[in-house]
Amino acid sequence: MRVFHGVEELQQAAGTHLGHSDWHTVSQAQVDLFAQATGDHQWIHVDPQRAAAGPFGGTIAHGYLTLSLVPLFVADVYAIEGVRMAVNYGCNKVRFPTPVPVGSRLRGQVTLDSVTPTAAGFQLVATVTVELEGSEKPACVAETLVVVVP
Repeated sequence: MRVFHGVEELQQAAGTHLGHSDWHTVSQAQVDLFAQATGDHQWIHVDPQRAAAGPFGGTIAHGYLTLSLVPLFVADVYAIEGVRMAVNYGCNKVRFPTPVPVGSRLRGQVTLDSVTPTAAGFQLVATVTVELEGSEKPACVAETLVVVVP
């Protein structure tokens, strides 16, 4: 994990690749809990028997479940010391280039695109690419926004 000591140090890293997270295995239990939390019970996610005969040969994770893992991956890659808080502000772009079969492993790679002063503090723009083990295509690519308050 890379640790930045204050926003000034973080600003110097703008435009660089910050690293990769640990691998995370997506389980059917996790997919089922996500379905319960969001109300998205589409069979391709929660019915292993029906999904076995479907287009992916089994259940797949929700795209938004994959996206929701971004904070987990980012926390593995870097931390900022000496700030009061960091708040998710949203995403400029999100894409899901390939499905995530249940039981597969994901990890995130983070590139810090920019660090810009704002009225609230600093806005960080980072591209998080969620890699699917064994796939040439990523599971998710998200341009994320975070506001950091020193």
